[in-house]
Amino acid sequence: MNSINPKIKTPACEAGIGLVILAPDSPDLIAGVKVEPFRLWPDDRGYFLEVARLRQGLAADFPPKTTQVSAALTYPGAIKAFHYHLKQTDLWAPAQGMLQVALVDLRPESPTYAVKNTLYVGALRPWQILIPPGVAHGYKVIGTEAAMLVYLTNRLYNPKDEGRIRHDEPGIGYDWELQYK
Repeated sequence: MNSINPKIKTPACEAGIGLVILAPDSPDLIAGVKVEPFRLWPDDRGYFLEVARLRQGLAADFPPKTTQVSAALTYPGAIKAFHYHLKQTDLWAPAQGMLQVALVDLRPESPTYAVKNTLYVGALRPWQILIPPGVAHGYKVIGTEAAMLVYLTNRLYNPKDEGRIRHDEPGIGYDWELQYK
């Protein structure tokens, strides 16, 4: 069980990083998770990236009146994990640096219950990730520079909708260490 909402039970997952997602259309994605490359235009001055267009793409169902846009800057090696939402959908767009994103399906009724996904996203793989309610999510900044995560939510922040699970929760057994492959 997690520390915030005792009604949500942490599944018993196999230890490790789960299924590594190498393509946006991977059949190994957790049910309801969607991935799309985002538009990035580099030039000799830097780059411009388009995070989202409301009513289009992965943000098509986000209601304009309650969509919130936020950003988090995280330092190299830092881990921010795990949390989940009961009703909120997140749309992540890593704008700078590289993230090792970890997802875990907490929904007992889901066909992918207890499945873990790992996605390596950011400057070298500019993907947006749509994370539905009930999927725990977190990330570690990999590489030598800070990472900036810009994200949209389909609801305004409500602390009663959010639950937290320790990054080292034994039931999830996520391996945050360097994989040495």
